[in-house]
Amino acid sequence: MIYGIGVDMVDISEFENLVKKLGKCFIEATFTKKEVELSVQHPEPIRFLAERFAVKEAVFKAIAHHTKAKTFDFRIVETLDDEARKPYVSINDSFKLIVEEAGICSIMVSLAKEKDYTIAFVIAQGA
Repeated sequence: MIYGIGVDMVDISEFENLVKKLGKCFIEATFTKKEVELSVQHPEPIRFLAERFAVKEAVFKAIAHHTKAKTFDFRIVETLDDEARKPYVSINDSFKLIVEEAGICSIMVSLAKEKDYTIAFVIAQGA
């Protein structure tokens, strides 16, 4: 059963300006260490982080309303790629608590890119 759907679109140029303006403080307050490490290795680090930011926003929209606090720290939402380079949301210990509270058993994510935009679409499924 679908418990939540989230979608978010990021203008990569605006995201880049935000990163330049807020710098390391923004990066550390938003992304996991692994996401930052992977972005440095990526040929387009800003696009990579913009995609991950879109996923965090989409996951928030799909799940947060099912929690008591109605909010959570973006750093607990980590997006990685599988062997086929398909994105997935990693469920670490901190995020597992949120997911369980929300009654979510799986999170599916899709990313799309077009010129200077990236979009993330998330479906959160319950039991």
